[in-house]
Amino acid sequence: MEKGWVKIRTYSKAIEAEIVKQMLEEHEIPAVLLNKQDSSYLFGKLELYVNETNEAVATVLINSNTFTEEEDAN
Repeated sequence: MEKGWVKIRTYSKAIEAEIVKQMLEEHEIPAVLLNKQDSSYLFGKLELYVNETNEAVATVLINSNTFTEEEDAN
């Protein structure tokens, strides 16, 4: 990952991660999903990254919505 991008959440469900990514992009916050799931067995995590300048706004947006499987990046 390039400098300036920070992981803000990890997800175990791809659809949930994609919904959050799209929500951020609708608010003009570029987001990247890094898929670390095994392609055969679908275990592992998906990591959501945003630019560090957008980290606070993205966190507020995500926390203001209800998502079931989200995990903190830390």
